[in-house]
Formats: sequence, structure tokens, C-alpha cells
Amino acid sequence: MKQLDSLNKYKRKNKGFTLIEVMVVLLIIGIMAGMIAPQILGNQEEAQIKTAAIDIQSLENALTQYKLSNNVFPTTEQGLEALVSEPTVDPIPRNYRANGYITRLPNDPWNNPYQLLSPGELGQIDIFSNGPDGEPGTEDDIGNWNLNDYLN
Repeated sequence: MKQLDSLNKYKRKNKGFTLIEVMVVLLIIGIMAGMIAPQILGNQEEAQIKTAAIDIQSLENALTQYKLSNNVFPTTEQGLEALVSEPTVDPIPRNYRANGYITRLPNDPWNNPYQLLSPGELGQIDIFSNGPDGEPGTEDDIGNWNLNDYLN
């Protein structure tokens, strides 16, 4: 009789989870993920926008150094590549730094190249990213004309 009681206790201890218990746990996990995921994804987009703004500010500083050395900004045709390697199209810079002004051009957080308009439409030069949608001329473009909107 004792053996039968201990066998029944053993069976009750190792019973496992019912389907309803597993479904309740999955429901709770789903609710938690639904509450947390939007906050994480929202922060990621905000971080990408701030990264683009910081990159643009750095490129603008390098372009200022370029102008101080050569008395002109690179043209739109020369592009931001003029910061990495000496331009071969006019106007050829007279005092180009031996190692350039930056080591490499970054892509924006959406893996698109930054753009340069020189002379600019909104300032002396325009440096910009087409933003998350990748489309030029849309409201989400990030440029040196609106950096304060993103860096504060």
C-alpha cells in the first residue's frame, strides 16, 4: 500500500503543464511584447535620426576645414568625396591636405549616401540625408538647415 501511495505522489509531481496553462503563459508574453516593442522601435528610429544629424554636423565641420584651406567649398559635382580624396575636376583645390579631411565617407543610418549641394538652396552649402523614406524633398529629410530640430 505504501508503494502505491508513493507511486501516486510521483505521478502527481511530474504531471507537466496543461495546454491551457501554456496558452495563458504565451498570452502573457504576447501582451508584454506588444507593450514593449513599440517603445523599443520608436527609440531606434529616434537614434537613427540623431545619428544622421551628428554625421551631417561632422561633414559640415570637415567642409568648413576644406574651405579654410582652399577658399572655396567643393562643388556639387565634386561632392563629399572631395573630403576623402583630392578632386580631379575644376575647381582644383590649391592647398588640399595630404590625407584629406576625413578618412571615409559615412552612409546615413538607412545605408544611403549623404548628399551635397554647393552652392546650396537653403544655405551656402546643403548637406543632407533623404531620411528614413529615402525620397528626396520630403518632410523627413535631415539637413544642415534643420539640425537644431534633431540635436536638442
